Amino acid sequence: MKIGVPKEIKTNENRIALVPAGAESLIAAGHSVLVQKGAGEGSGFTDQDYT
Repeated sequence: MKIGVPKEIKTNENRIALVPAGAESLIAAGHSVLVQKGAGEGSGFTDQDYT
């Protein structure tokens, strides 16, 4: 399954739908995870955290 994680566009919304550990678990289960550039910035996660 392909799973996409978009960057939040609402003002003052800093949460992200999937943290890096969750992405890692999904990938380990055989899924593809695509994270939009900068999606985790508001929650303190870098793009590098998702690779």
